[in-house]
Amino acid sequence: MDSDSSDFENRQIDHNQFTSLQQLDFQPLSEKYPPAHRMVSLASTLVILLLLVFILFQPFVELPDKLLTFFSIVCFVWSFIGLIIFAYRYFADPKKAFAIRQQDISYKSGLIFRSIITQPILRIQHVELKRGPIDRKLGLACLQVFSAGGSMHTFEIPGLELADAENMRQYILSHKDLGLHG
Repeated sequence: MDSDSSDFENRQIDHNQFTSLQQLDFQPLSEKYPPAHRMVSLASTLVILLLLVFILFQPFVELPDKLLTFFSIVCFVWSFIGLIIFAYRYFADPKKAFAIRQQDISYKSGLIFRSIITQPILRIQHVELKRGPIDRKLGLACLQVFSAGGSMHTFEIPGLELADAENMRQYILSHKDLGLHG
């Protein structure tokens, strides 16, 4: 195999020419999302806590003292974990945001460990809208982005207004095949 070295170029790029993802104009999620997400967290914690308390005080079977102590500790620990999750979501959910450019879509999240995920539109295999019962009640949707070659979604953007999510999905689907010429 004869290869001409003049056909291959790999020029160095000046790092000052890069556009920082931090400079993107990120759009916040719907204002309905953070309180709903916190309430789901709180409700989940309370349902499990009520189940544990029911087991602790149920009248059907007398529990040994060691088991009563164990369930009491589990109730306390579960309450503490629920409080931590609620507090984390209180501060972390408002920091979630997204940005769409001509060639890519980005999503940032995190409070302690912050991340920005960017997916080129050209590499997107398909996009799905996911809506649970609470999302439907509030008129929200979650946009899941699947990249080519992966069976799991690359990332998802929760807490979007339904109309915005549908428009984003349509934009991505209509522009993913255009590549750099679109």
